[in-house]
Amino acid sequence: MSDRTGIFAGDDPFAIARSWLAEAETTEINDPNAIALATVNADGLPNVRMVLLKDIEADAFVFYTNYESAKAQELDAAGKAAFVMHWKSLRRQIRVRGLISREEGAQADAYYASRSLKSRLGAWASKQSRPLSSRASLMAEVAKVTAAKGTNPPRPPFWGGFRLRPVEIEFWADGAFRLHDRFVWRCKKPGDSWEIQRLNP
Repeated sequence: MSDRTGIFAGDDPFAIARSWLAEAETTEINDPNAIALATVNADGLPNVRMVLLKDIEADAFVFYTNYESAKAQELDAAGKAAFVMHWKSLRRQIRVRGLISREEGAQADAYYASRSLKSRLGAWASKQSRPLSSRASLMAEVAKVTAAKGTNPPRPPFWGGFRLRPVEIEFWADGAFRLHDRFVWRCKKPGDSWEIQRLNP
C-alpha cells in the first residue's frame, strides 16, 4: 500500500502492534496494555470488560483469567472473541477479531509465578463472576488460602491463559477534522497471508 507509511509501515501486524504498545507504555498513565474484550453468551448477547493483555506473540495475543469466570465460559463456548486497545494519549487504537484457544502449559505457569504473592493467592480465593456475600467473606477466603497454600502457591487448575489468533486487525489513528487513518489486515484463517486495505474514516 503506497501510503501506508510512518506508524502504519511494516509487513508484520504483530510487530506494528508491539511498537504501538511500547510507545503507549511511555505515554499512558495507567495500564497501557488494557484491552476491552468482547464475547457473546449462549444467547448471542454481547458482553465486554477490561482485561490486561500480557503478551503479543508472533501470531497471537495472550491474556489470563479464571477459567470458571463468565468471560472464560463464553470464550470456550464460542471459540471466538474481539478486543480493542485504545490509547487516549496517542489518539490511536487497535481492533482485533479472531479465534480463541487456551494456554494452560508452562507459559501460564511462568506468568502466574511472576505475579505478586497477593495476586497469586487472590486467584485461588476468588470465585470470579459468582455471587459474593461481602468483601469480608472474600478477605476471609484469602486468609484461609494463605494458610493452606503458603508463600509459593502453584497455579490453580481453574486459572490460566487464552490466546487469540486474529483473522482481522485494524490500526486506527486520529486525523484532523475526523478524517482518521485506518488500515485493516485480514486473512481467511490464522496463519494465512494478510490482505491490507485502507478504510474510510
